[in-house]
Order: sequence, then C-alpha cells, then structure tokens
Amino acid sequence: MKLTLGFSPCPNDTFIFDAMVNSKIDTNGIQFDYILEDVETLNNLATEGKLDITKLSYSTFLNLTDKYALLHAGSALGKGVGPLLIAKTNIDPDNIADLRIAIPGVKTTANLLLSLAYPAARNKTEIVFSDIEQAVLSGEYDAGLIIHESRFTYAQKGLVKLIDLGDWWEAAAHAAIPLGGIVMKRSLGYDLCKTVDNIIKESLKYSWATYPELSPFVQEHAQEMEQDVMRKHIDLYVNEYTTDLGETGRNAINTLFERATAAGLIETKKSATSIFY
Repeated sequence: MKLTLGFSPCPNDTFIFDAMVNSKIDTNGIQFDYILEDVETLNNLATEGKLDITKLSYSTFLNLTDKYALLHAGSALGKGVGPLLIAKTNIDPDNIADLRIAIPGVKTTANLLLSLAYPAARNKTEIVFSDIEQAVLSGEYDAGLIIHESRFTYAQKGLVKLIDLGDWWEAAAHAAIPLGGIVMKRSLGYDLCKTVDNIIKESLKYSWATYPELSPFVQEHAQEMEQDVMRKHIDLYVNEYTTDLGETGRNAINTLFERATAAGLIETKKSATSIFY
C-alpha cells in the first residue's frame, strides 16, 4: 500500500519521519510517498484534500476535522516553543498594530497566536518562513513573525525580539503551545490510522536511539543549518508530546480551539476528545 505523506524540511520533522520513509524500520508493508514543503503549503494541500497524511498547523486543522483525524504521535507542542515577533529595533508593543508584518502563512498557528494577542494588527503579508528575517533586515517589513530555526538565528543577524508569543500564550492560557500536528484522512479508517500512528512512534524511537548523531536525511534538508542549530531545533520541538500528546497535550489543543472560537477566528468548534482517529 502507498500513502502520500507531507512534512516540512525542518530538522524536527525529518528527525521524526526519517526511519519510516527511508526503510530503516518495519512499516507493515506501507510505502510512504512523501513530499517536503513549508507548513503553509502543507496547510493548503490538506485544505484541498491532496495528502493522505500530513503535518498541519492546529489553526488549520480545526476547520478540517470532518476530513482529517489527529494522530497521537508527531506533534510540535510544548513550552518555550512559540513564534517570535522580531524587528530591526525595539518597538513599543502598543505600536504593533501599526506595523507592516511579514508572517509565515495566514493559516499557521503562529498567525493565530499573533491574532489572539494583537487583534488590531492586520497589516500582514504572507511570505515563506525562511525569507522573513531578510525581509525585515531589508526594511521591506517593519516586523516579522518567525518560526522554526529562525528563533536560533535572528539575534546573530542583528534583529531584536519584540514579543515571544509562546510566553504570551502560556501566561494567558496556562497551557502548552499547540503548533502543529500530524493528521490523516478519516476515510482511511481507524485501523490504518492506528497502524500509521504506531509507525511514527517507532520511527521516532529509532531516531532517538542514534541521537545526537544527525542522519544524512536530516542534514541534507536543513537549509545549510549548522549542526548545533539542528540539535537545538530537535531538542526544542521534539519532546514528550511528540511521542504521545497525552491528556495535557489534548487539553492544550482544546484550549487553543476555545479561545480562537471565542475570538471569532475560526468557524467551528470541536472538542479535543472528538478530533482523534
């Protein structure tokens, strides 16, 4: 059986999926036909129903729960993992609503958090996440909403942090930050979803067994990132919630959905107990 799989080229995702897409573990006869794209491209592909399994922003997932079910393994969720709003110079937070802001995607959880924290900040332009730092440095935008490895590189490029939206969320919601999860088409059925969920867990287990060594698969897709940055990326985004969300993770997802619904940022509400396979 062949299943299409989408995930990002970032070290946390390639670390998770390396063993299962490169025949390093038993995949129960399943072949994964994978593509690597930035998270907003994956959000759009899932919205169009083009992938069997994919990494997906939680902000996008809520509106797709009729088509996709959330797997228990593979999520990017935790504390101290939130997106950062950065600029060339310090800017009074009271003036954030007036800024031209580059964002990594309208459908990303990063944008959802920014919208919750600063609902009046609406002058936002979507660009590829890896281009945001340079776009701010060039003056094309006043500020940028950065995710992934950029949180480890912005300071050395001379940029400053205006707000850590992860810190804001944790203080406001008293919950971990749900960034992205792994979802699978409901039409594929419970048994297959469970099988894939277990394969992801085994793939992750394999990668941890060889860590801190970085596989060629992780390194070749890391956009010329230094190895210490790759490891910082993995250490931050691949945590206990990645193996299994557990009750704490599910509650955090539910809290995000409730607050986004109350703010009018999503159309429907699903509880965290009804969105899994």
